[in-house]
Amino acid sequence: MTDRLDARPTDRDRLPPGQIQTVKWPVLHYQHVPKIDTATWRLTVNGEVETPLSLSWDELAALPQRDVLCDMHCVTRWSRFDNIFRGVPVREVLRRAGVKGAPEGAMIHGAEGYTTNLPFSDLDREENLIATHWNGEPLTAEHGGPVRLLVPHLYLWKSAKWLTGLEILEYDEPGFWEVNGYHMRGEPWAEQRFGRPDPVRMRRGPRK
Repeated sequence: MTDRLDARPTDRDRLPPGQIQTVKWPVLHYQHVPKIDTATWRLTVNGEVETPLSLSWDELAALPQRDVLCDMHCVTRWSRFDNIFRGVPVREVLRRAGVKGAPEGAMIHGAEGYTTNLPFSDLDREENLIATHWNGEPLTAEHGGPVRLLVPHLYLWKSAKWLTGLEILEYDEPGFWEVNGYHMRGEPWAEQRFGRPDPVRMRRGPRK
């Protein structure tokens, strides 16, 4: 039986400033929708970990599952309440990989070279999922299916579509949209939409 976690905020207004609530789930992506073959798809977990992972679709599906009830907030100013995502908790995968030391960042990899960064503390949260279903149905390709990241407390671009990898880093560093002017963190209630990376924060050790 799949357990459920209610991740909707109770300590603040559910609608962040500058957002408009919608009942639809708008489709937004940078280029075309890639075709993902689950027979060859892999999820890699590497970087600052004790045991790098390369999970097949069947291996991912065999891991413990969870439902997360949450709201979604897009940097383009729409929000959708009361979504139910299902998938594997990110913490389950991090536990199996064994995180080393005290990493500050993570680079999230998607199909065709897409990347987005997360502070490690924002990745390592109970409600985050490697999501495969939305409202009881498999994720459609337009919404990142067959598998996407879910980080519901940040703007939705941080929940990378067509997920292929979690790279744990000593230091935080920008991904695709962050290099192009989006905020390094993307917290909706602080309206962290845009902002160039801070070079002091970006001190960087050698990549492994």
